[in-house]
Amino acid sequence: MQIKHLLLFGISLIGITTVTAQEKKSLTLEEAVQLAWTKSNEVNLANAKVNTSKYELQAVKNNQYPDFKLSGQYQRLTHASVEMANAGSNSSAMPSPDQVMLAQANLSLPVFAGFKIQNNIKLSDNLFQAENANAAKTKEDITMRVVNYYTALYKAQKTLDILNENQKSAKQRVTDFTELEKNGIIPRNDLLKAQLLVSRTQISIDEAQNNLNNINFYLATLLKIDTNTKLEVNEADFFNLKTDNAPKTDAVALENRKDLEAVHFQQKASEANIKIAKSGYYPSISLIGGYTALDLKDIVTVKYAMNFGVGLSYDIGGILKNKAHVKAAESKALEVKNSEAILTDRIKNEVQKALEDYDLAINQSVVYEEAVQQASENYRIVKDKFDNGLSDTNDLVEADVEFLGAKLNTAVSKATIIQKYYELLSVTGQIAQSFNLSKI
Repeated sequence: MQIKHLLLFGISLIGITTVTAQEKKSLTLEEAVQLAWTKSNEVNLANAKVNTSKYELQAVKNNQYPDFKLSGQYQRLTHASVEMANAGSNSSAMPSPDQVMLAQANLSLPVFAGFKIQNNIKLSDNLFQAENANAAKTKEDITMRVVNYYTALYKAQKTLDILNENQKSAKQRVTDFTELEKNGIIPRNDLLKAQLLVSRTQISIDEAQNNLNNINFYLATLLKIDTNTKLEVNEADFFNLKTDNAPKTDAVALENRKDLEAVHFQQKASEANIKIAKSGYYPSISLIGGYTALDLKDIVTVKYAMNFGVGLSYDIGGILKNKAHVKAAESKALEVKNSEAILTDRIKNEVQKALEDYDLAINQSVVYEEAVQQASENYRIVKDKFDNGLSDTNDLVEADVEFLGAKLNTAVSKATIIQKYYELLSVTGQIAQSFNLSKI
């Protein structure tokens, strides 16, 4: 009786484990992108960089405001000797103070620093805008990764479904051939060919399952979902998407690519950096003011000692040394300009390739649709001939394999069109706008 209870408990435990390990989650493409934008490590890092750049900009802006400092001191003195410079020889002895107190308030307002403060603000602001553009580009790249995994998952699932369906037919053929071989109607060699097809199909099924498991793991990891979850795609994402508004030229890309926008802001930042370097040729002028209070016990007390004026600073030696800083800033600006030209050419190449790949996917889908009809009809004819003894097992197996290949190509061709469409949107900087995630 105890063994029976243990056995039932074991079966229940296995059942619970199996359910847990095979938990399923249906996921639309937009939901997957939303998860990636909110949970991806790359996106979180990009957002953190934007915040850092924003705080750095605020810190630079604070430099245009006045500096106000308060200081105070209290000191004990030991046997201090105090002599008055104008005191005569007959003057009475000065008391020896044992403490001194000093309080100061100083105010400094920069008036002119060779335009360094203003250009530092421009530099930081452009770097902040560039970081924003880089963060947007990160989201676009993550979106394209999700699309690739999502379409690959759909292809893998479809492939596995078709292979399993074909395997049932192949196993049924083996069963039929076994009876025919026993009755001497077909040679054993034909039965072996049918069995070989089952083995080959099983290998393809195992490989497809392995591929499916890997893609499922990659996508779940990217979306921060339990990797034991079996993700199921929404087929409507591949058949209801309107692709009529696909870009036709690279002009859209040059207007919308966020990485190119980031380089534009970096170029503006480098121009501001040149002006910052040239500010070393100018003096610095500031308004200054302050208040001082002094109490040297029993000797002197100073109150209401207010001061104000103008401060001037000019680094004469720095003028001779500053030329190198200016040349370095100009060279850096030239680097950014060349980087922009290189990126522009690369964008044009990417758009051209994406356009060609998208057109190819559409054309191939039409051919695959025709091929599956042709392969289906060919298999039907060969099967009729085989049943009537007019063709051999090789012809039947070959027709079956061709029909299987045509079905696989047709099943994944629609997903390929969607994938290439999103690739085209990605290289033209429009993939993020294609999802309704503007508030994220």
